[in-house]
Amino acid sequence: MNKMLLDIPTRFETERLIIRCYEAGDGPLVYAAGVRNRDHLQRYESGNVILTAKTEQEAETLVRELHADWVARNCFFMGAFAKQTREFVAQIYVGVVNWDLPEFTIGYFADKDHEGQGFVTEAVQAALRFIFEHLRAHRVRLETNETNARSRRVAERCGFVQEGQRRANRRNPDGTFSGDVLYGLLRSEYEKLLAEKYKLDRLPGPVNGGECSAVQVCLTPT
Repeated sequence: MNKMLLDIPTRFETERLIIRCYEAGDGPLVYAAGVRNRDHLQRYESGNVILTAKTEQEAETLVRELHADWVARNCFFMGAFAKQTREFVAQIYVGVVNWDLPEFTIGYFADKDHEGQGFVTEAVQAALRFIFEHLRAHRVRLETNETNARSRRVAERCGFVQEGQRRANRRNPDGTFSGDVLYGLLRSEYEKLLAEKYKLDRLPGPVNGGECSAVQVCLTPT
C-alpha cells in the first residue's frame, strides 16, 4: 500500500500521557528541552536533531520541518506530555528503515526533570502500537548505548529481543569508548505479547476517524 494512503493519527493518549507530533508553536518548548537535556543527549544521542537548534527561532523552524516530515511519512517525531500538568516529559522518534518490508526504528529520551516515573516505557508501548497498527510494521529495531542502563530496561520491558552488539563503536565526550546494543521486535512477537497480557486473539485494526484509535488498549487492560 502507498504510504501516503495510510490513515495515520497525529495524536494519541495513554493513561497518563498525551503523545503527539510536533507542530507550529512548539519551538520554545523543544529548545528548552534541548538545553535541559543537553548533557544526556551529547553522551547518548549526539545526532538528535533537537541539539541542532541554537535558538528558539531555529527550534520553531525545526518543529515545522518535523511536522512536514510526518505528513510526508519520512519520519515521526513525537513529544509526550503529562496529562495532569501538560509538561514535556519525553521524546519518541520513529524512523523509516524500509517501507517495503515494512521496518522502522524507534528512539527515545526522558526529560531530565521527569526521569524514573515510567513515562518513557508508557510512551514507547503506545508508539509501538502506533507502529504496528497504523504503519503496519513487520519489524521494529532499536539501538542503544551499552552503558545506558535505563534505555536498555525500557527496551526489555517493551518486549524487544537483543539481537547483537557493536563493540566500541562510539567515542564518548570524556574520550572513552562504548558500544551499541541492538534490539528487534517482530510483529508476531508483539502480537503474542498483547495476546498474553490482554487476552486478545489478534491485533485489532485502526479505529476509523478516531485520533486516539486503539492505542489505549496496549496500556489499559479490559
